Amino acid sequence: MKIAFFSAKLYDKEFFDRFNKSNEIHYYEAALTEQTVNLVSGCSAVCVFVNDKLNATVITGLKNAGVQLIALRCAGFNNVDLNAAKANNISVVRVPAYSPHAVAEHAVALMLTLNRKTHKAYNRVRESNFSLDRLTGFDLYGKTVGVIGTGKIGSAFCEIMLGFGCDVIAFDLIANKQLEEKGVSYLPLIDVVQQADIISLHCPLTEQTKHMINKDTIAMMKDGVMLINTSRGALVETSDAIKALKTGKIGYLGLDVYEQEETLFFNDLSENIIQDDLIMRLLSFPNVLITAHQGFFTEEALNQIAQTTLANIKAFESKEPLKNAVV
Repeated sequence: MKIAFFSAKLYDKEFFDRFNKSNEIHYYEAALTEQTVNLVSGCSAVCVFVNDKLNATVITGLKNAGVQLIALRCAGFNNVDLNAAKANNISVVRVPAYSPHAVAEHAVALMLTLNRKTHKAYNRVRESNFSLDRLTGFDLYGKTVGVIGTGKIGSAFCEIMLGFGCDVIAFDLIANKQLEEKGVSYLPLIDVVQQADIISLHCPLTEQTKHMINKDTIAMMKDGVMLINTSRGALVETSDAIKALKTGKIGYLGLDVYEQEETLFFNDLSENIIQDDLIMRLLSFPNVLITAHQGFFTEEALNQIAQTTLANIKAFESKEPLKNAVV
């Protein structure tokens, strides 16, 4: 099958070429947008990532070019107009899980770094500054950790936090009985927000969860709360988070995702003037740590993403059931 592969990076090509056996893949560094949809000419499928924009106009363009399959190489699909895909008879498949431990462990890395300030200590020691001033952290042991969303990633995060000796409370629409048996307590969202010393977000982005962390929910949180988001940027209303950082309501903020990340993440902008005032304000805080959607970035996850995506494409071409179908 001839595939147009968008938002391609060197590591994408490395891992997909490693497992690709028969497809003709055309790699494009550009994201799939209304301006680049013409690149799919002659292709039967497109392979896209989190920041490609598949709105109704783009999907109509795909249909007119003869594209029959949208293969997401990620779990989330909020960037795809599913109604338009269905109306145009284009199948949509995804990678529902790829090393959930990768993202869960990255959330822990953000948490530990913010707490113990290892990033600051590293820079100090590199400059022969061995002072411990202003590097004070706190014991994780005994702290209450609130987990919002206990799918595969959230569940892995819960188990890690239990291993630290934390009291883990969680919110999800359906309680995970296995986690309950291990000591996780499921509570209403308001109770989780109010009781947690650390809150970690692991839920998908939907109409119901968009900006779930806003001025109202932040007001319920403990003073100096630590907030970690490795899920989707739009779960957090950024301007409200900035206000809470300024007052000290949020004491620590760790982000691997950002609502406007499509214009920033995965690109080297070190010689550019960043026009996004919100992220520049976030970067000015000493208690904010931002990574550029790095949570998935492990050898195991990249292997699984490539293999599952290619298996989805093969199943479609062979007219087999699409077990990872979204539409």
